[in-house]
Amino acid sequence: MDSNSSPVKQKRSYDSTRRREQARQTRGLIIDAARRAFLSGGYSSTTIAAIATEAGVSVDTVYKTFGGKPGLVRAICDQALAGAGPVPAEERSDAMQAAETDPRKIIRGWGTLTTEVAPRGAPIFLLVRDAAVSDPEMAGLQAELDEQRLQRMTANARRLAAAGHLREDVSVELAGEIMWTYSSTAFYELLVLRRGWPLDRYGAFIADALIAALLPPP
Repeated sequence: MDSNSSPVKQKRSYDSTRRREQARQTRGLIIDAARRAFLSGGYSSTTIAAIATEAGVSVDTVYKTFGGKPGLVRAICDQALAGAGPVPAEERSDAMQAAETDPRKIIRGWGTLTTEVAPRGAPIFLLVRDAAVSDPEMAGLQAELDEQRLQRMTANARRLAAAGHLREDVSVELAGEIMWTYSSTAFYELLVLRRGWPLDRYGAFIADALIAALLPPP
C-alpha cells in the first residue's frame, strides 16, 4: 500500500509546483499590463477591465490577486524597487555594506544602484504623486512609500554610524533624512527627465552629494 501512495504524493507535489509557477507568471503578466496601461492612460482613466484584457485574464483574477488599482500600483512600485537583477537591489545593497569597509565605496555603490532603480521607478512614482492630488488611496500610498524609504535610508545611516563613518555633526536621524532627500524621484525628474543628464552623471552626482553631506573630509 505504501508503494502505491508514493506516486500520488509526487504528482500532488508536481501539480502544486506547476500551479505556483502558473500563478507567478499570471501575476507578472498582470503587473506588466497594468504598468503599460497606467503610464499610457493615467491612473484615474485606467480600468481594471482594460488591464485584465491587456493581460489576457479575467477581471476577477485581477481583483483576487491584487485587490484593485491601489494594490496593482503597489506591486508595480515593489517590482521597480527590486531593480533589474535576479537579486533585489535592497539585498545587494545590504551585502555590499556588509562586505565593504570604505564608506566612499559604499556610497558610490548606492549611486550605481540609483542609476538602475530610478529609471524603473520614476515613471510609476510620478504617477502616484500626480494621482495623490485627487485620490485619497494614492495619497495614502505615497505617504506609505515615503515612510518606507525613510526607514530604509535611516537603517543605512545607522550602519554608517555604527562603523564610525558619519561626520560628528551629523546624527543618524539627519543622515537618514539627507539620504531620503537625495533618493527621491524629484532629483531624477529634474536632472535626467528635464535636463537630460546621462545616468552615469546622475549617479555620480548623488554619490558625491552624499559623500560631502555625510562623511568627514578625507
